[in-house]
Amino acid sequence: MRFLDTNILLRYFTKDDERKANDVLRLLKKVEKAEEKVLTSPLVIFETIFTLETYYKVKRKEIKSLLSSVLNLRGLKLDFKDVFELALELYSEKGISFADAFNFCFMKKNGVKEIYSFDEEFDKLKEIKRVIP
Repeated sequence: MRFLDTNILLRYFTKDDERKANDVLRLLKKVEKAEEKVLTSPLVIFETIFTLETYYKVKRKEIKSLLSSVLNLRGLKLDFKDVFELALELYSEKGISFADAFNFCFMKKNGVKEIYSFDEEFDKLKEIKRVIP
């Protein structure tokens, strides 16, 4: 097993270096077939989303589509994969930050219904109650 870094995903998604993008495509095909096993971290996914959104100006729905295809690779190991999938949906539909979407989905998975936060963005999510300390 090897670790999959952010720049690998970015080269594939942006295709800003055609040779590297093709190399990554070959790797991802192996990961899809589980011929190659890779591990990545939640931080890599967050960094990829942040970079696509802020630097490359990729729209949320496209980010969701790009990341969903990678999250579904059979040979990819990622903690909280199910939370990421739900958060990507929420992020693309509700217009909230990915971090807030992830935290909301993480809360739901753990049965938490209230959040201490000054962030009014959580008020858009009716399933939880925002509490100001």
